[in-house]
Amino acid sequence: QVQLVESGGGLVQAGGSLRLSCVVSGSGFSPGFQAWSRQAPGKQRELVASITTGNGAVYYADFVKGRFTISRDNAENTVYLQMNSLEPEDTAVYYCYAQARTNSYWGQGTQVTVSS
Repeated sequence: QVQLVESGGGLVQAGGSLRLSCVVSGSGFSPGFQAWSRQAPGKQRELVASITTGNGAVYYADFVKGRFTISRDNAENTVYLQMNSLEPEDTAVYYCYAQARTNSYWGQGTQVTVSS
């Protein structure tokens, strides 16, 4: 059974930093694509950043460019999201996503709250 477990969320003041982690576990599951999305209250879930395992290609939404960094530790099967210069508008539940061929999974989410 594949599981994605996020951690690292919390409450931080504007301008602060957090690092989210997502550990992927599951026999034989090796994701080729991983991403972080977020959903704020009353809003649709939106893609924040993604990384392709094979070539390391990354993507960032415009609203996080220059502030967030996605990375992956292949040995630990963990993907990270380093979030700097956080703004109150970044407040949301952040979800980890992993895909391998036709199989895809979501984590349970971790709350990030940025106070002004």
